[in-house]
Amino acid sequence: MPGAIYAEGLVKTFGDVRALDGVDIDVPEGTVLGLLGPNGAGKTTTVRVLTTLLRPDGGRAEVAGLDVLKYPNQVRRSIGLSGQFAAVDEYLTGRENLQMVGELYQLTSKDARRRADELLERFNLADAADRIAKTYSGGMRRRLDLAAALVVSPPVMFMDEPTTGLDPRNRQQLWDVIKELVAGGTTMLLTTQYLEEADNLADTIAVVDHGKVIARGTSDQLKSQTGGDVVEVTLHDRDRVEDAESVLRALGDGDVTYTPHVRKLSVPASGGAKLLAEVIRELDHRGVEIDDIGLRRPTLDDVFISLTGHAAEADEAADGTAGTKETSTP
Repeated sequence: MPGAIYAEGLVKTFGDVRALDGVDIDVPEGTVLGLLGPNGAGKTTTVRVLTTLLRPDGGRAEVAGLDVLKYPNQVRRSIGLSGQFAAVDEYLTGRENLQMVGELYQLTSKDARRRADELLERFNLADAADRIAKTYSGGMRRRLDLAAALVVSPPVMFMDEPTTGLDPRNRQQLWDVIKELVAGGTTMLLTTQYLEEADNLADTIAVVDHGKVIARGTSDQLKSQTGGDVVEVTLHDRDRVEDAESVLRALGDGDVTYTPHVRKLSVPASGGAKLLAEVIRELDHRGVEIDDIGLRRPTLDDVFISLTGHAAEADEAADGTAGTKETSTP
C-alpha cells in the first residue's frame, strides 16, 4: 500500500533541461523522508509537483491518498508547505500574517488569533508580533514563514530547505518542532543540503542527482555503502607525503586522498584500532613524523561525495527554478 507521500516515475522538463527523470518516492505515514541533493538535482521540482504547484510531464503521484492531478484542491487542504523563500506579506504584522493564514483555513477569528500567538511564542517572534514583516530580518521572515506552514497542523508537511537562513540556535529549535510534529503522526518530506539535518531528522534518506534518485536507505545503511572506517593522518613535514601515501596505500582498502593545505592524508580501511597501530608502527619505521592520526566512521558527507562526486553544497544550477536564497540571520 502506498505511503502518505507516493510518487512513481515522475518526469518534468523545462526546455532542454530534464529536471525530473523518473523519480520514485514512498514515505510511510508518520515518518520523515530526507531528500538530499545539490542545487539543480531536482529536489524543489519534486516538492512543487507533489504540492500541485507544477504539473508533471509523466508519472503519477499521491499525497494523503489523493492523486495530485485529479484532486489538487483536496491535496492542498491536506498539506503544509514551507518553501525555500519566506512567503509573507511584508505590509502585515507578524501576528496579522498568521491570523490571515488561519482564517484562510476557515478558523474562527478567535482561534486564528490564539494559534498565531502560540506560534509567535514558539518561534521566538512574540516581541516582534506587532511589527510589520517588512522590518523583519531575513531569519525572522524565515521563521514567520515556517510558523505559517504550521497554523493548521496538516497531516502531511513539505519543507524545502527549511533552515536556510537560520542561525544554529533557531535551526535546533526548528528541529525540535519537526520532531514534535512527527511524533504526533505528521508525515514529512524534507529537502536539505545540511547533511547533519538529514542525519538528525530523517527516518529514510533519498539522494537525488540530475533528476534521479541514485540511492536510498537509512542513514546507517547509506554510510555502510562507503565501506569501513577512514584512517586520517596529519603529517608534520609535507615533504614526506610520498612515503606516507605508500604506507596508507599498502595498508588501506582504497585510494589515498591528500589535502595539501592541512597536510592530511586519508584512506578507507578496515581493521579498526589494530590497523591504526600498524599504520603508526610502519610510519615510525620509515621515519615519517606525524602531528595527528585518527580513525573515524563514514559520514553522510562521505556518502554524498562517493555517490555524486561532489559535496552537497554544490554551486547553483538549474532546477527549473531560479533565484537567490536568503542567508540573513536574525
